[in-house]
Amino acid sequence: MSDRAALLRGIRAWLVFFVVSLVLSGATAFPLVHELHWTEDLLKALSVPEHLPALADWIERVRRGLDTADADYPFLLYGTDWLAFAHLVIAVAFYGPYRDPVRNIWVVEFGMIACAGIVPLALICGPVRGIPFWWSVLDMSFGIFGVIPLYVVRKRIKRLEALGTGPTPVPAPAT
Repeated sequence: MSDRAALLRGIRAWLVFFVVSLVLSGATAFPLVHELHWTEDLLKALSVPEHLPALADWIERVRRGLDTADADYPFLLYGTDWLAFAHLVIAVAFYGPYRDPVRNIWVVEFGMIACAGIVPLALICGPVRGIPFWWSVLDMSFGIFGVIPLYVVRKRIKRLEALGTGPTPVPAPAT
């Protein structure tokens, strides 16, 4: 396998990993009410409240809030539907670098900027919304861990670019 083909294969593998992670992260924003019930039941089954009472209390508080919103103000959950949709739309944008990484490196750089933006958002909005700091740290980890595959992809795209300028498009699906 040539250097170019190996780089392209690695780039595409990392992009698939990132897109799948982004889609899963977004898809979990749709069933929040049910997820919080399942999470609370799981934490109780694992005796987490005895070992990490702050975590159990926080999950219970969030679950109660979502139950109330779902019962009395379901339109508030529409915001999380849009959050999920945004994850899915952003994931679609990464098809560009999958097809032609060199030409579409800007999408990867956009993703890296978005990952970096998670940190100040969590640090500013977390306290404003009464989010415990340890939960904001968890939120920030999504940006920190999300930037890792994108950083790897960007480095590989730069190496691919140095090997030559010809695009390596993905064959169009047969119709």
